[in-house]
Amino acid sequence: MESRITGHTGLLALIGSPVGHSGSPAMYNYSFARLGLDYAYVAFDIKVEEVGDAIAAMKTFKMRGCNVTMPCKTEALKYMDELSPAARIIGAVNTIVNEDGKLIGYITDGEGFVANLKDHGIDVKGKKITVAGGGGAATAIQVQCALDGAREISIFNIKDEFFERTLDTAEKIKKEVPGCVVNVYDIADVQKMTEEIQSSDIFANATIVGMKPMEQESVVKDTRAFRPGLVVADAVYNPVETRLLKEAKEAGCVCINGKGMLLWQGVAAFKLYTGKDMPVDEVKEKFFS
Repeated sequence: MESRITGHTGLLALIGSPVGHSGSPAMYNYSFARLGLDYAYVAFDIKVEEVGDAIAAMKTFKMRGCNVTMPCKTEALKYMDELSPAARIIGAVNTIVNEDGKLIGYITDGEGFVANLKDHGIDVKGKKITVAGGGGAATAIQVQCALDGAREISIFNIKDEFFERTLDTAEKIKKEVPGCVVNVYDIADVQKMTEEIQSSDIFANATIVGMKPMEQESVVKDTRAFRPGLVVADAVYNPVETRLLKEAKEAGCVCINGKGMLLWQGVAAFKLYTGKDMPVDEVKEKFFS
């Protein structure tokens, strides 16, 4: 790393909290070195209330951009000068590109989720999908699955002061994709969640439940929801095999961990930063095998 840092090296970063576990710095820095690009990528632990200061610093340091992870995706949107169509619909950003002081916000989480499923031979078109979560990643998954042809989406989220936002997302999806049936439920309703998963083709966890230090927890409280052939995808990638995936695997489900989603959303962000294609096969073999 030291041998390729110069006075011209462009800086990129990940912001959010926690970020100490993130594989993004290794993935990006390997790709920059492999392609001979003069960039370096680091991670900063940033709380929601620090997002404004972090983005101001990004502009001051003339950083090329940054990725945004939980819980900062919605807050970061407030500081953008321009939004991609998906980011505008979703109301969150996970990728910020600094174009000579103009900050453009994108969201690649949904693309990453769908591309990860395709990488495992699974298409969302015509499928019923149940999604746990209502934050930035969850919303991105919901919107992208609808845009890519899912026939029905059931969303489960905590019934708190942000629940209205989940209902609003459902209405936006219905307006954008009238052919997709969208329902929203309280995640505390275990019976309903079990029923919806049982009638789904794909179940996705897009909450932080299962991520360290909550690795002993699962968002699915009743394992009777699982059955052989059900696709269970977890956005959590640390640990790689969450309790959700362990229990789903025991029930014969097709299990997909969150590392692939991280890879593919990163592939999309890398292109936005550099205009180049990430060396996907090499990165997959080195960091995701």
